[in-house]
Order: sequence, then C-alpha cells, then structure tokens
Amino acid sequence: MATEIRVPTLGESVSEATIGKWFKKAGDVIVVDEPLVELETDKVTIEVPAPSAGVLVELTVKEGETVGVGALLGTIGAGDGAVAAAKPAAVAQASASSVKEAVAQTASIAGSPPIEERKMPPAPAAAKLLAETNLSVDQVAGSGKRGQVLKGDVLDAITKGISAPAAAPVAAPVVARVPSSVSDAPREERVRMTKLRQTIARRLKEAQSTAAMLTTFNEVDMSAVMALRTKYKDVFEKKHGVKLGFMGFFTKAVTHALKEIPAVNAEIDGTDIIYKNFAHVGVAVGTEKGLVVPVVRDADQMSIAEIEKEIGRLGLAARDGKLSVADMQGGTFTISNGGVYGSLMSTPILNAPQSGILGMHKIQDRPVVVGGQIVIRPMMYLALSYDHRIVDGKEAVTFLVRVKDSLEDPERLVLDL
Repeated sequence: MATEIRVPTLGESVSEATIGKWFKKAGDVIVVDEPLVELETDKVTIEVPAPSAGVLVELTVKEGETVGVGALLGTIGAGDGAVAAAKPAAVAQASASSVKEAVAQTASIAGSPPIEERKMPPAPAAAKLLAETNLSVDQVAGSGKRGQVLKGDVLDAITKGISAPAAAPVAAPVVARVPSSVSDAPREERVRMTKLRQTIARRLKEAQSTAAMLTTFNEVDMSAVMALRTKYKDVFEKKHGVKLGFMGFFTKAVTHALKEIPAVNAEIDGTDIIYKNFAHVGVAVGTEKGLVVPVVRDADQMSIAEIEKEIGRLGLAARDGKLSVADMQGGTFTISNGGVYGSLMSTPILNAPQSGILGMHKIQDRPVVVGGQIVIRPMMYLALSYDHRIVDGKEAVTFLVRVKDSLEDPERLVLDL
C-alpha cells in the first residue's frame, strides 16, 4: 500500500512553502524518518522526514515549486526499488499528471468552506446599499440565514460608524532591468531568491517605509567586561557547560534598560501603543541562507548563564537549519552583532513591529581620555535604531547610556542595579 508524503503544518501564519531541495529521487530506497525534502518558508527551513520505509515511487512536485500545507509531495511504495525502476516512463508521467490534477482539485476544494458554512450572498437591497456606501460585505455581520447580510444589517453598521476602508496605496511601478550587453550576459548568473531572502527583503523595506527610523550612537569601554570574562570564563564554563561570551552581558544590560525606558520595548498597533511588560530579546544570527532572528524568551528573568545557554542553543539550531517557527516569534527587542564580522559602525534596521534594535560592533583599541590622561582602551561603538513615532530622542539616548553604564560597571548587572 502506498504512503503519501504531504506538507506538514508549518506553524502559525505560515500557509505555504517552496520546495528547496529533494534529497532523494524516484526509485530510491527509503528508511523511516530519513530526510526526504527541504521546504523553505518565509520564516524557517524545515526537512520533511519519511513517514514510512519503502521505495520512493514518484515526486509530484519539483524543486522551486510553491505548495500549501497538506499538499501531496510524493508517494512511498513497498519493495526494494526494482518495481519502481521498471515502471515505464509513459505510465510514470501519466500517473504524476493525474496526481497533480487531483492535488489541484483537492487544494481548490480545501480552500473553500463546507457548503453548510458558506455565507449566502447579501440580499439585493443590502447589496445596493453596500455599493452606495462603498462598504464591503466583510465589514458587516449578517443576521440572515447562513450569515446572509440584510439591509437592516448594513444600516446598523452605518449607525455604528463603520466606514469604507481607505483606498490601498498605488504600488510604485517596477522598473524593468536594463538588458545586459552581449559580452556581459554569458558571465552573469541568475539565482532565484529563497523564501527566506524574499521575506527579509520585504520586511526590511516595510520597516523603512513604515517606521520613523532614527539612530543614536555611543561608545562603551569594554575593559571591565573583558577583565571579568577573563577572570571567570574557565570556572563559568566548568559550572554551566557553556562559554562566557559578550552576548550574555549585553542582553542583560538591555533588559535592565528596557525596564527603565519601556517605550523602547513597545510597538504601535493602529492608534494604540502596546507596552510589553516582559522582554523577549531577538538575537540576529547570520546563516548561509540569510539573517534569522531567534528569540530568547523572558530574558529579563534569566541569569547571564541561562541567557548564554539559550543563545548557544538557538545559534546552533540556526546554523543547522533546525529553528522552529516558535523560536522566531514574539520578539520585543533585537540585538544585532555586526562586530563578529568586523563592522566598526552601522545603522541597523528595525525588526518590525519592534521599536528598537541595538547594534554591537567591533572591539577596537583606541586612545581615550580618562581622568585627564590619554590611555588606550578596548572600545566598542553602540548604535540604537528606534521608531521615533514612539520613542523620543531623550528616551533613546537615555536607554543607550544605561546600557553603556551597565557594561562599564558589570557588577550592576549582578546586583540588579
């Protein structure tokens, strides 16, 4: 009996994925739970394991195709591969074609609610009134049979102040790419953007277009943190089983500052501001497929050791492509460490709908004045990009100064000062 391979549930708000790579081909012998195909979503990349052992009879979708949750990816049959190998090509093509048609029909049917749940079209009088007032039928709750919108429902909606939705902004025209010259064209390579990269591009552009972004800078003397780390790193690793890095100190310093300046830990929802009385700190991680931001949940309630352990777990999962959708959701503030790549200064872009992101940079020995004397100290530039619609300049500068103070006197983090 054949076993179907279908797209699993991909997580909240994720309804489709792109076939990234097939690890097996038709005719291959399959072992239970063996990775078969890689799916790319706009949040994470996941592998679909084999639901049973047998022979991969056919693949119903190709690499690069987009599929919905529950869509058929292929089938596994019994045997050792001999039957699949002997299957005539014409029969295989016909089978694949019929399966695709069945999938399309299933998807079409699955996309519609059951007959008993479908709403009836609005009554003629209601439809006329909707057109006259530029209201959508979706804006009005129907009281008729099977949710039918009646004229009285439309009048009630108008009485309650429901108005026509604002016209959608006209999208800017897409500028056609200038054709390459005859000599350059053979030396170019066109590669399709992954779902993740498309999402990164879209979200970053949306953040620039929506938020009133501004960046403020400061610098921090890392001498105290580096000395503390050098003194206790071996004991710390022996006790907690994880290395003592800088991210634990920075995350803790950020959570302290967020408590004092809650606007940096807030977001805009329509005409409301939502203040978060918790700190889920996103930590930007660069991977081969792009930037991902896993979240350290309730970082304000963690010790430095607990933060380091969680960052280590998330970083490893990110590099191995094993982050779950839950690992990526719910962040209230983000930290981006460009210093690991050698960046000396940058203006990070907000991770919408968050109102703040802290950029860390390279630690570099620089001459500074301390007590009237010029000395050499390991310095790091800090950058806080923030949404000026929520965060005032005074609040942004104060936040960054609090982070600086905590790092230059790390005992404050331990004593919760």
